[in-house]
Amino acid sequence: MIAFSIRTALFMTLSLISLSSCGNFNKEPESDDSLGKPILLPTPQNLNPEYVNQVAINCNNWYNQFLKKNAFYGGMIVAKNGNILFEKYNGIAHVGSNDSINANTPLHIASVSKTFTAMAVLKLWQEKKLNIDDAFSKYFPAFNYPGITIRSLLNHRSGLPNYVYFMDEIGWSSKTFVTNQDVLNTLISKKNVLRNINSPNRHFAYCNTNYALLALLIEKVTSMSYPDYLKKSIFEPLKMNNSFAYNDKDSARTTPSYDWRNYQAVFINLDKVYGDKNIFSTPQDLLKWDRLLSTELYLTKATLAEAYKPYSNEKSGVRNYGLGWRMYDFPNKKIIYHNGWWHGSNAVFIRLIEEDATIIVIGNKYNKNIYKAKELIGMFTGPISTDNNDE
Repeated sequence: MIAFSIRTALFMTLSLISLSSCGNFNKEPESDDSLGKPILLPTPQNLNPEYVNQVAINCNNWYNQFLKKNAFYGGMIVAKNGNILFEKYNGIAHVGSNDSINANTPLHIASVSKTFTAMAVLKLWQEKKLNIDDAFSKYFPAFNYPGITIRSLLNHRSGLPNYVYFMDEIGWSSKTFVTNQDVLNTLISKKNVLRNINSPNRHFAYCNTNYALLALLIEKVTSMSYPDYLKKSIFEPLKMNNSFAYNDKDSARTTPSYDWRNYQAVFINLDKVYGDKNIFSTPQDLLKWDRLLSTELYLTKATLAEAYKPYSNEKSGVRNYGLGWRMYDFPNKKIIYHNGWWHGSNAVFIRLIEEDATIIVIGNKYNKNIYKAKELIGMFTGPISTDNNDE
């Protein structure tokens, strides 16, 4: 564990600053005709300089212990009430060049992309353009899986098999890129040969297929491509200028990923499917996303409460999943987060709602220590047990 006093940090949190969040939380969400219009986030409240300095020291100690000495390539931010308390970048974007990773380097956030997909679906629900308890087949009539709703896709209780495996199992050519539509078509046409199909809502089973289908739903409802809809509804309004969902026209902007030996990950036939992955972003841009979700400028409190509700309670323990978010659901506290892993990219996005604190780490060179960022939660909450590295 980290060589700093959680008790000291917690005392400073309670005694030196106010934990109240800033911003107008009674403002109605943006109307539909506001698509693409700028979103002005609340100005962060100032923090006590002593507190800021202490957190920065603690974070730097952790960074040096777990990331710096393990050849970290990527960026990290720790923030409180929207104030950046610690920020660091290291490594290079393209091995063999001298383009150092900096605050503007887009990095693959892997499964953290699911948070954008889920919140976009909930936004459309809030706008009454869909109902999350509708059967998915209402929007795609050929989808022959009774009982699967939009909600069961969002909370990974659909019972569907994972396309990451079944496209290969059915003999899909490794030289032919898979699209989201291919995933849907295969589920429909190959149902009789697919393995690991389970009844919906029996248990939680993390599955990328769910979010590939949700991206198609967004496209169906909005008549826009998934990358364009996110661009117009989130990235541009928030000035997330270094964020985008991958498509071929953005290929020059992408940052490759590497394994621990510095070998570049090969672009494979699954690398064009989006919704479950394939968003590139930066720590600063993800902090903007966090700040938006800390207000009611995008989603209401009632809608966010649905997202943060634990849906998989068949097993005991604090680990659970909401709608697009993992969580630690303690008796008196809930920690919202999502991890990501794809090829050599790792990502951690932790949101402490009550404490209004945020921990973000993204790397483009495989480094399992990135997931140890959960240890920093204790600076804001006191000691907790978080021993899993789920993506």
